[in-house]
Amino acid sequence: MTLTHFLRFSLLLACFAAPVAAQTEAPVTDPPVSEAETGGTATTESPGPAIARDPSRGQVTNLPLPRFVTLKTGEGNARRGPGLTHRIDWVFTRAGMPLKVTAEYENWRRVEDQEGLGGWVHYSLLSGVRSVLISAELADFRASPDTDAEVVLRAERGVIARVLQCTEDWCRLSVEGERGWVSKAAFWGVDPGEVIE
Repeated sequence: MTLTHFLRFSLLLACFAAPVAAQTEAPVTDPPVSEAETGGTATTESPGPAIARDPSRGQVTNLPLPRFVTLKTGEGNARRGPGLTHRIDWVFTRAGMPLKVTAEYENWRRVEDQEGLGGWVHYSLLSGVRSVLISAELADFRASPDTDAEVVLRAERGVIARVLQCTEDWCRLSVEGERGWVSKAAFWGVDPGEVIE
């Protein structure tokens, strides 16, 4: 190699090596965050105020979680994840069926039925109208919220009833126009102690 070739090669190497050296400088580390790391004297600035999210509230609607809703349509696909690309794991087939919302993500709600089965359902398939599913073998609908009150109607297991009103232990329900008070122990779809006016 001649001196001329050597100088050209050195010049090219210097031109290309400078940007590489600039990129390989010492990495920037996060500022210390504990008093032990700062010696108790330095302070760190956060990028903004920390907003703590309440886990008992939905991140999209800010409504309580879990909460009960109703299936609007006669068919609702419950998917493995929140989106149309996710596999359908379950199909709800009863309009008015009560479901429990346990999570929210964008336009999707994770719901489950009385048996804990379910998945992610698009919010447009759900309604805030409250209903319950009779879980007792035979539920007595009474004229007033009292075990001694007259029985005005009986409903079998699996009947869906619309919620009109609830006290701590009883709910006034409607089935095909007939109304009566039912003990909360006889159905699923209202939390114990929940009051609905």
